[in-house]
Amino acid sequence: MKDQLLTKFLQLPFQFDVKKLQKELAGILQSNWTPHFNHGGYTGNWNSIALYSQTGKSTNIFAMPNVDGPLKETSILKSTPYIKEVIQTFKTPLYSVRLLRLEVGAYIKPHRDYNCGYEDNIFRIHIPIITNPEVEFILDDKRLEMLEGQCWYTNVNYIHSVANKGTKDRIHLVIDGKRNSWSDDLFFSLAPRESFFPKQEPNSQSLEVMEQMLIGLRSMKTEGAELLVKELELKIKIQKGS
Repeated sequence: MKDQLLTKFLQLPFQFDVKKLQKELAGILQSNWTPHFNHGGYTGNWNSIALYSQTGKSTNIFAMPNVDGPLKETSILKSTPYIKEVIQTFKTPLYSVRLLRLEVGAYIKPHRDYNCGYEDNIFRIHIPIITNPEVEFILDDKRLEMLEGQCWYTNVNYIHSVANKGTKDRIHLVIDGKRNSWSDDLFFSLAPRESFFPKQEPNSQSLEVMEQMLIGLRSMKTEGAELLVKELELKIKIQKGS
């Protein structure tokens, strides 16, 4: 299949209530936000709150597929019933659910994520709650203009970057879900099935990405980080063939 025929992003047919989202967000803006652990991957302030996590703590912001066991609700989610309703729109097991805030002037450098596309049986959803026209989300050289309340799938296996050049912070609800029959019915009704599955090629950057993540995780010194350090060390060892 030619590369240009691949579905690298997709606007899903959901429009969520922006006023309800922003009202609930306003109630938790003063909560403790955790800086993203890939410290070398961005400039400015990029931080997060977990709504579901492996430990049930809102500071456990790690988005790691293939972690055993269901996620637990965090205390933040219990104060946001409409956001919980939005999350429940997606009839699929969850790998992570976070609020991600990119503050004014912050920049996420071009990078790829690790095994986070539909071809890897996972899908990442972005739902903008607060954004502005000066946010530049670039995915595989294409600028995506995601509006508040919309819902987008993005295949972050492809190179992407985000710059907030506006005058207000950009905050997205970001959901990582497991591919299943529900998601297949939805995605394949919007684009051809074959367009979601590129020819698998060795990803020379995946090892570099994992090693960068490992540095950030080790610096956090939390229980959740220590568990993921062990998992990531094993994956790196396997990939290196050692």
